Amino acid sequence: MTSPADRGRVARRTVLASTLACTAVDAAASGDVCAPIRPVPVPDQVPAREGFVDVVGGRLWFWDTGGDGPAVVLVHPGSGSALSWPHQQPVFARAGYRVIAYSRRGHYRSSPPEPGNPGVGADDLHAVVRHLGLRRFHLLGAALGGFYATDYALLRPHRLLSLVIVSSFMGISDPEYLRVTGLLRPPGFGDLPHEFRELGPSYRAADEEGARRWREISERSLGGRAVEFQDLSEPITWARLATLSVRALIVTGDADLYLPPPILAMITAHLPDADALVYGQVGHSANWERPVEFNRDVLRFWSGGRFHGGPCR
Repeated sequence: MTSPADRGRVARRTVLASTLACTAVDAAASGDVCAPIRPVPVPDQVPAREGFVDVVGGRLWFWDTGGDGPAVVLVHPGSGSALSWPHQQPVFARAGYRVIAYSRRGHYRSSPPEPGNPGVGADDLHAVVRHLGLRRFHLLGAALGGFYATDYALLRPHRLLSLVIVSSFMGISDPEYLRVTGLLRPPGFGDLPHEFRELGPSYRAADEEGARRWREISERSLGGRAVEFQDLSEPITWARLATLSVRALIVTGDADLYLPPPILAMITAHLPDADALVYGQVGHSANWERPVEFNRDVLRFWSGGRFHGGPCR
């Protein structure tokens, strides 16, 4: 009789083999995934009002393009802030969406968290939602922002039109999942520069100016500080994740040092209604490294499009 640990090892090998085979087949058929990374200039931004939202113990800075279209709320990665979306802001707004982003506690222009009391990320997100009078909206979270976006989607699915998660562990606390993902990061990994960990080598080689601008935004967002992670409302177990009722799109890059395709496959296997995309030659920042393809695919998803065939693109 096989033990649970043996079954888990077999399942992981099966996921890895099927994912690599799927990627190889789709790469041959898809021009997007094989196309070299090319520099994409940051487009001119559309006008947006700025303001602050009061939260317990501080306030959060936000920007909002306004308009009568469906609202989109962007939740930034741990290395960023509301400044992290210049490739998305004008594209989504010109497509008819009301685009909103905010800086979490301790990030650009928002109050730092109280020591030992960083607050619940989903509660702060809901404070922004209430302040702006949003009824239902699309939610997009990247990396650490995906933790709080996932938690919010589990807490308040009736408020969401859809959920997009980019290169995020999603706050999942399953012990085996944490063990496997922990193996991806050797000792000292966290001390490496943000741009090395979060931008793929193809992008850094192909677009030096883009990498410089990404680094500049990250430095402005953090101000040289380490920001304490915010809390989840409750642990996100596999069982809790499986209750997600919101239509979801999960995205990663094939060169993501945190969330390579086999980890994405582990996640989507527990989601009842999720599509998945893997971008070629992309690291931990798909929305920055392949913004043209990313924006196109997200807009298609928001319009009801589906991405079939498993975690391959």
